Amino acid sequence: MSAAAIDERRLEAFMGTMVNDMGAALTAPLVLIGEQLGLYRAMAHAGPVTAGDVAERTGVRERYVREWLANQTASGYVEHDPQTDRYVLPDEHALALAEPDSPFYVLGGYQIMAAVWADEEQLAERFRRGEGMGWHEHDRRLFEGTERFFRPGYEAHLVPDWIAAFDGLSERLQQGGRVADVGCGHGVSTILLAQSFPRSSFFGFDYHPASIDRARELAAEAGVDDRVTFDVAAAAEYPGEDYDLVCHFDCLHDMGDPVGAARHTHESLVDDGWWMLVEPYAGDTLEENANPVGRMYYAASTVLCTPASLSQDVGLGLGAQAGERRLREVAEEAGFRRFRRATETPFNLILEGRP
Repeated sequence: MSAAAIDERRLEAFMGTMVNDMGAALTAPLVLIGEQLGLYRAMAHAGPVTAGDVAERTGVRERYVREWLANQTASGYVEHDPQTDRYVLPDEHALALAEPDSPFYVLGGYQIMAAVWADEEQLAERFRRGEGMGWHEHDRRLFEGTERFFRPGYEAHLVPDWIAAFDGLSERLQQGGRVADVGCGHGVSTILLAQSFPRSSFFGFDYHPASIDRARELAAEAGVDDRVTFDVAAAAEYPGEDYDLVCHFDCLHDMGDPVGAARHTHESLVDDGWWMLVEPYAGDTLEENANPVGRMYYAASTVLCTPASLSQDVGLGLGAQAGERRLREVAEEAGFRRFRRATETPFNLILEGRP
């Protein structure tokens, strides 16, 4: 290609994008190291500190801390005062990096990224052969990372916002209802509901045995195992009927046969029951999703969600950015007569189905 055919400004702008992305990718493991070694916690709400201060509080060699702090400064995660050679982790940043109970905590997402890197060669081979890759086949960090990534949003929104957006649902659960949480993973959503509605009974189902084992442990730790039951079951085969509420939290798009799963949901609900479908936020077109949130979800969909679906019967490959219009088609094909967007967050669509 001749030099005249190259737009130098466009090339330079793209190279800037690539350098920024490479820096972000190389910084990701340093974020995990910062969490594992307590570096963020040592800086949270501590005011200006030196590299030596952080090293002393964490027992990490100061030379490593200094280099880590340089990266964190260049990344915009911490601030540096060149006059005093001290560093500050802003309180706002601490919410995302140092406080697991904060609704803004994001470090579970970095564990997910670590799992994807570990699976890179295996994923490439599945792409090449056109095969799926089941959830259970991924690096173990995916399971804990997913729990930790979604937990803050569920804690902040599930009961006060999402349940409240379904007319009459909160009252039903306060009186005592039956709830199925399908694709429950480690059971974070199930346990949160059980803590909020002690008169109701909750049943969590997932096809991944190790996740169900962990969910049972967490339910016992939370003191709700008297009203929560976790069992291994596929989404289109979970037992029970007459559920007042069936939930799918960020999982329907991972399923090989989402229509079949939704149809089973329809059949297992009482006549005036609710289906709560929580899916990644998305518009109905690629152009609507060409933004930072869409970029993140398309990436996750390519390496996690679509392979999971393709590994199962039917293998529809709905994708994490299906959008409300496509999800409505799934619901209507499954038999739901009423379907609406109940509410939303910047990261999720909360959809309500009624039989």
